[in-house]
Amino acid sequence: MGIRRLLRGHVPDADLEAVAREAVARQHTEFESVRPLEANNWLSTPAVVNEEFFLKVITRQHTILHGLLTTGRNIGAFSSGNDAFFERFDSPLEMAEHERRATVEMCALGVNAPEPLEAFEYDEYGVLVLEYLPAFETLGELDRATAEELMPELFAALARMHDVGLAHGDLRSENVLVADGDLYFIDATNVSDGASDQARAYDVACALAVLEPLVGATAAVAAAAEHNPGDVLLAAEQYLGFVSLRPDHAFEPLTLRGEIEKTVQSGASG
Repeated sequence: MGIRRLLRGHVPDADLEAVAREAVARQHTEFESVRPLEANNWLSTPAVVNEEFFLKVITRQHTILHGLLTTGRNIGAFSSGNDAFFERFDSPLEMAEHERRATVEMCALGVNAPEPLEAFEYDEYGVLVLEYLPAFETLGELDRATAEELMPELFAALARMHDVGLAHGDLRSENVLVADGDLYFIDATNVSDGASDQARAYDVACALAVLEPLVGATAAVAAAAEHNPGDVLLAAEQYLGFVSLRPDHAFEPLTLRGEIEKTVQSGASG
């Protein structure tokens, strides 16, 4: 437990309340309560303020861990025969500001995301303030029928981002929320300029990794193929081995590879 806390970074209760008070003051309202969230999040300390605002408090330790994870993901890019395309951040504030900008861009495209309200620095912390969604499920918690119903929306939203050179970069089941029947994307990660094709393939690979356990490889690849040509699917196939090594994905890469190749060959022959 101590190692996990060290790796994840820790915000003392007094500091969390101080940050929460500053956040609501900047939103021109009175402080009522702050509630830390138990979430599988290694890159910030999440909390809810006044049951109205969602806070992500980022420590220096979170920034260091993000750098280590980014190095690992870039090694995955190298192993797939591509250049590195994930960006590192030098400070907690830079991490918070980056996610705010990425979320603003997604919202501007009509992609659902919690409304980004502000990013600021408080002492040594970077702080991101977002709209709070009080009731949601993660994509990984859905039953098969609901996942099948929503997966076309997932790939359509990704295609909308990819068409303008934006990528999510960290797509996993915990980063796609379902509230009132709609998908919301959180925790977007910047990628380097000029790497949009690689990032698109990586996003598609991660989406397939999330969906395969929920709906099966055939349905997942068919949904991806509605918004991605064969060359993108084949590029995504190259990332599946690396994605399978991540602890936040559990799927059958060989089954997906076979389905991708069958789908691409069928499209070529058709």
